[in-house]
Parts: sequence; C-alpha cells; structure tokens
Amino acid sequence: MYPGAHDPDRAAVVIAESGETVSYGELEQRSIQLARFWHHAGLQPGDHVAILLGNNPRYFEVVWAALRSGLFYTPINRHLTSAEVAFIVEDCGARSVVTSLAQTERIDGVAVEFPLMMDGTTAGWTAYEAALAAQPTEPLADQPNGHGMFYSSGTTGRPKGILFPLPDRQVTDDDPMVISGGPLGLLDGCVYLLPAPLYHTSPVVTGSLCHRYGGTVVVMERFDAAACLDTIERYQVDVAQFVPTMFVRMLKLPDDVRTRADLSSLRHVSHAAAPCPVEVKRRMIDWWGPIILEFYAGSENVGSTMITSEEWLAHPGSVGLPRFCTAHICDDDFNDLAVGEIGNVWFDTPGAAMEYHRDPEKTAENRSPQGWYTMGDVGHLDEDGYLYLTDRKSFMIISGGVNIYPQESENVLIAHDAVMDVAVIGVPNDDLGEEAKAVVQLVDPDAASDSLAADLLAHCGEQLARYKCPRSIDFVDELPRLDTGKLYKRLLRDRYWGERESRIV
Repeated sequence: MYPGAHDPDRAAVVIAESGETVSYGELEQRSIQLARFWHHAGLQPGDHVAILLGNNPRYFEVVWAALRSGLFYTPINRHLTSAEVAFIVEDCGARSVVTSLAQTERIDGVAVEFPLMMDGTTAGWTAYEAALAAQPTEPLADQPNGHGMFYSSGTTGRPKGILFPLPDRQVTDDDPMVISGGPLGLLDGCVYLLPAPLYHTSPVVTGSLCHRYGGTVVVMERFDAAACLDTIERYQVDVAQFVPTMFVRMLKLPDDVRTRADLSSLRHVSHAAAPCPVEVKRRMIDWWGPIILEFYAGSENVGSTMITSEEWLAHPGSVGLPRFCTAHICDDDFNDLAVGEIGNVWFDTPGAAMEYHRDPEKTAENRSPQGWYTMGDVGHLDEDGYLYLTDRKSFMIISGGVNIYPQESENVLIAHDAVMDVAVIGVPNDDLGEEAKAVVQLVDPDAASDSLAADLLAHCGEQLARYKCPRSIDFVDELPRLDTGKLYKRLLRDRYWGERESRIV
C-alpha cells in the first residue's frame, strides 16, 4: 500500500513534543502537489532532489513526493556547515532542494534550479507553501517509484553518495520491503517512535515503510532520554527504533525518572547503527523484556544480520545470523578464516547493486575478487554461524606492532557508573608509534579527577588484558557524536595528532 490507500483522517505523522499532526489525507495531497511541481518544472525519473530540514512534520511529504516521481531524494544532515551542504547538493546533482527558514545559515552557496523554502523565505528561494498551493491535487498518471540516495556519515573522510538502481514499479504497487517489515515490528495501525534524525537512512526509510502499513510515525524533534520514556507512555507507542547511545542515556537516568513512565505498550524494539556493549544490551532486556531485535546493516545494503533477544542471550555480543546473504571472515588476501578467527567481514549478497556516486575507486574498494561486499568491519563467526563484530578496521590501533581494537575497552568503560560516553583512540607515541587513550564524558562533569582516571583504568584492567586497555584518560564535556549515535573519531584524533603524520585516515 501507499499513503493514499489509508483512511485520510488517520494520523500519519505526529511531532512528539508539540502534538502537531499530519493526517494521511494531508500527506497524500501535499506529496501529490510537490510531485506535480517537480514534474511541471521538468524533473524526470532518475533526477535528484535534496532535503535539508530538521525533524519537521512535513519531512515525509517531501520524501513521498520523490517516491511517487521516480526521483532520487538525498536527506542532508542539518548539522553540516554551509560548505558541506553545498558539496552534497552539487555532488548528488540535485535539481531541487527543499529546506526551511530555520536552515538559512546552512544554505549559503547552495545553487539549484528549483529552491524551495518552508516557513518563510530568503532571497533566491521560492515559498514552498505557495508553490504547492498552485498545483492540482490529482496524482499524475505515471508515478514511478523513486529511491533514497544517502550519504555516508563522513566520520573518517568526505561523505560518499550511495546509489542504487531505481525500482521497476509504480509507487502504488506492493513494495517488497513490506514483506520484510514484519521483523521491524510494523503492523497495520502501529504507533512507531522515531527518536533519531530523519536525515539518517534507517529512520526515514523505516518511517516511510510504516506509512505503507498505515501506521502513525511519532517523531521526536531531538532525543532526550526522560522525554523519550514519557513519549512512549503518552502516545502508547508499540514499536520503536533506537541506537545504543540512546539505551545508555536511558539506563543512566535516576531510578525514579527511569521507572515513572508506563512502557507496557511496547511490543517490539529494534536497534542498529552502532555496536551495543554486552552489559548495556543485557540491562535493556532485563528492563524491557525480550522484545529487542538487533540489526547489523549499512546504508550500502550489501549485507545484513539480525538477532532476537532470545538468540542474543544464547550468543551474547553477537549481531546475529546473516539475512539474504552469506558472511565470510577473511584475511587481507581474501582467504576464508576458521571459526573464531578474527578477520575482515565480507558478504556474498546476490542481487546487491549499489555503487558510490561518482567514485569508482571507492566502489572497487568495497568489492573482493570473489564479488563480495564489505562495510569495513572486523569480526568473527562462531560455530553456529553467528557474527560478532570486533571493531571498524579503520579504528584499529597498532601499538608496538600489536593490534588493539578500541571497542573492547569502550564496552568495559561505558558500563562504569561514572561514565556517560567514551571513545578510545590511538594517539602518538614516539616509541610504540601510537598508544591507546580513552576520552571520557562523565555523568557528573565535576567528578573529573586524577583519582577517577586511575579508578577507570583499574576497572578496565580487571576485565581485559593490560595491552588492550588505554594507557591514559582525558575528560571532556561532550564527545563529537552524531544524533545517529555514530562518533566522529576523526575529530578526536585530529586533536592529538595535529600536523604529525599518522597512519590513520
């Protein structure tokens, strides 16, 4: 189904904080009008448009307009600088950009044929509302299905566009993704909570998929741990999706705050996007019950795994069994490694057809001679075929010739009551090349001290071999983490490496 197939009075989108609601009738009408605007402007199937908005109640009408026009839509991170925004707009070849007056400072240098701005205008931009009002509300006769073209987060370099072929169907046809919506917990009339930014792949794709089920998407303008729990109770949310950082924030709440909301409506919770420490996952299952499903995947869609709570309790730390693909653990020469051996994670995924937009070299880097795909992670398989991730290959620290995977010590440190967030990185060491340092954000910033640093190092040393532990700890007010939970480790490393030559990219 698609939005127009549902009860027009049913709520399609609700903003959690304000209660502002977009009905299915409004979603359908506005997306048709925007599709007609683009069509009359001369945009053709296969052209690109970009979206630069916060978690706006009208975000999904822009997405659906592209989906019913055969266009590629590119959500842009609203935290980027104007230069970064301009790069993505130019790189993806967007012919139209939809933004809002609130994003004015980020659109300096953006030049497109058809610039549209909501909630007011600035020089050179057309009022979005007026542009739509001038269009008919009858759908176009031809509505080829469009697709998202998402950009990598750019945590280790410039972001890359991830391009797929357009699907060969009309937007009104059944979507194959609806079949796979079951594992996401989507059902007819569900209430689905999105606490993450809509510029990220999973929230916007799953949110639009929820609309095919006739569900209500409850969008938080920004994540707040206590407000999230209250939102679940207020809207009787039954399906939700999080990232592990959000789990940590909720678990660190005072007990009286954490337990005041009625969460009994929840029946299905999924998480993805970043590694989840074992202790964090165990505590979440203890708290919410075995309703938590984990996915390992990427915007590239070249391989994925899934694991239920019951499976995870039997295989703690695993990200699950491969879905629709076969996982291989290989050495640097692409030879398969034995069960339990750590190596590069590759997926043999029939039908995968992505490429990095305008970057054949990057596309080739993600292929093996056998035609397999990688997302750049390191891990191993157990005897039952479950995948365990060790870390990102690019995050690995080589200290005195020894490989150190920061995720191990990060998982130990985040479980400490005093720690709100942590990143372990390699910093310069004249003798060893580099050494491991933990950069820690505390629950109570005023508690930072040399004695606490020593306690944290001892805590790590009690659970891991000494060579795996950081040699030192620095305290910071906040780590440079995306709303999606991903950490800009490159920014942290730059503070320590400066102008020095580093093997880390």
